[in-house]
This record gives sequence, structure tokens and C-alpha cells, in this order.
Amino acid sequence: MKIDFSKTNGLVPVIIQDERTLQVLMLGYMNEEAFSKTKEEGIVTFFSRSKNRLWTKGEESGNFLSVKNIEVDCDQDTILIKVIPTNTVCHTGSFSCFGEKDSKGFLYELEEKISQRIDDKIQDSYTYSLYQKGINKVAQKVGEEAVELVIEAKDDNENLFKNEAADLLYHFLILLKAKNIHLADIEEILLDRNK
Repeated sequence: MKIDFSKTNGLVPVIIQDERTLQVLMLGYMNEEAFSKTKEEGIVTFFSRSKNRLWTKGEESGNFLSVKNIEVDCDQDTILIKVIPTNTVCHTGSFSCFGEKDSKGFLYELEEKISQRIDDKIQDSYTYSLYQKGINKVAQKVGEEAVELVIEAKDDNENLFKNEAADLLYHFLILLKAKNIHLADIEEILLDRNK
């Protein structure tokens, strides 16, 4: 991994991204010394332009950024570091320096859309009509989709398998809403198990 520090007067921009959610958390700068220290310690260290010195993110707050992956762009003058943050990243208390909203991917957007259709009682929505039938019907539908996925797993049609997997995830999100549980709650359990 070669980085061309000479292009930008010794400092290169560093994009910090949450390894689990892919949310962009912040932008900082590194010189060669900061980059070496980051690789060696596994904790992100920047070169602070305002302090004119090396600055380990979290040295005062305790909100460190644990390095999981480092990539360099095609021009070798920008770094992307995927991290697991200890806590909030922004000095304002936000999770990201780019705002409060966690950008966790399409499944979270879909969860929000499902919730909105149910909360707004959208009459011509399949989602709302299934939800209205009650928890037993929603759970039954999840079971049906799971069985259909298992059947497709035994065959060789990848497209049908992927579509059944999508159906199962969709109906699972409706079931979560019916149980008043969020996808983030399930994600938290998986993250704890991963430790």
C-alpha cells in the first residue's frame, strides 16, 4: 500500500467509515507519521491542522476509532479507513459529523417505509392489509416464506432463491413491526454475539 503524500504538501484526506453500517463518520487528514501510527496501533491518528500535531481521535473523549480495514484510492492520495467507533464520533455528540441520521442501508429504509405505511394506515398497501390481519397471520406469512426459501435452496435456480430470500426479509420486517421490535435490536444481539 503506497500513499503519495507529496501531492498534497504532506497531508492526505482520510475518509472514516463505520465498518458495520458503511456510514461515513468523518473526514480528517494524515501525514506519513500519523498513517504509520494508525497502522501500528490499530487506532486512528490524524494530523490535526488546527493543533499542528498528531492527534489520536478519542485521546480526550475516549471515543476511539478501531481500525478494521485501510484502502487507498486509485490516485494514491486519499485514504478510506473502515472502523468500529467506541461511541459517538462528532464533537457535537452526533454519531457522525455528517448529521444525526444513521445511514445504515436499504433494509433500514425499508423498515422505515413499512412502519410508515402501517402507522399512516395506507389502505391500498399490501403491508398495511397484512398487518391488519393480526400477529398470527403475519407470523404465518413469515413461516410460508421461510418454507419457500428452503424449497428454493434445494434447487439450482439462483434467481428464484434470491427472490424468496427477499420475500422472507420483507415479511420478517413486518413481523418485527407487529412485535414492536426494531431491526437495530436484532442487529445489537448479533453484534454482541460476534464479540
